[in-house]
Amino acid sequence: MKIYGGEIMEIGEIISESVKYPSSNWKKVIILGILTLLSILIIPAFLVMGYILRTIKASIAGLDGLPEFDEWGEMFFDGLKVFVVEVVYFIIPLIVILAGVGASVISTQGLATLSTATMSLIGVTVLIGLILAAIFGLIATIAIANMAYYDSDLGAAFKFSEILEKISALGWGKYLVWYIVMIVILIIVGIITNIVNNIPFIGILISALLIYPYSNLLVARSIGLLFTSNEE
Repeated sequence: MKIYGGEIMEIGEIISESVKYPSSNWKKVIILGILTLLSILIIPAFLVMGYILRTIKASIAGLDGLPEFDEWGEMFFDGLKVFVVEVVYFIIPLIVILAGVGASVISTQGLATLSTATMSLIGVTVLIGLILAAIFGLIATIAIANMAYYDSDLGAAFKFSEILEKISALGWGKYLVWYIVMIVILIIVGIITNIVNNIPFIGILISALLIYPYSNLLVARSIGLLFTSNEE
């Protein structure tokens, strides 16, 4: 799993391009932000997911601009497909994490403290769930990209052998470095969001209209560029 300097440089180029990508059309960023703001409702949430998949498609196709907001029905069903893929891939880690949290809640009913052994068991269970989420996340990311590559074909997200072959072609080392960098970026975005949310009245609006859509587009662009990065 050796990482060559050229691969690190390539990841740097992917991230750099992805960071600049959303700023090419702030109007579309804000439109996505409005959908994000309304995503407490079911339909806008799926539209956001659908547009993210459309962005991955556009990036895989080699297009430089942000995709259009049109064919809303198609975008809705694309978002529904993304949701289904995420549920399938993350249901096991979620069950494990909830089992740990549930055990903690049940154990504290009527008890002032928990035994060290019980606390350790709960902590280990949650930790295992988080590790599983990270592992499944590695596969799910390329699964969604593969679905985008096959023009939103849901079945393409579950072609496990093909997905693993794609990751191998990218290089596991390169992919892990990219994955870790993206996690760090999202942590930074989360910190910035928490700070902005503390601004009275307008903080949440700024986060919903600008920060969330910007970071989502950055990630989508980065996934698309990474997916095609080993092609001649």
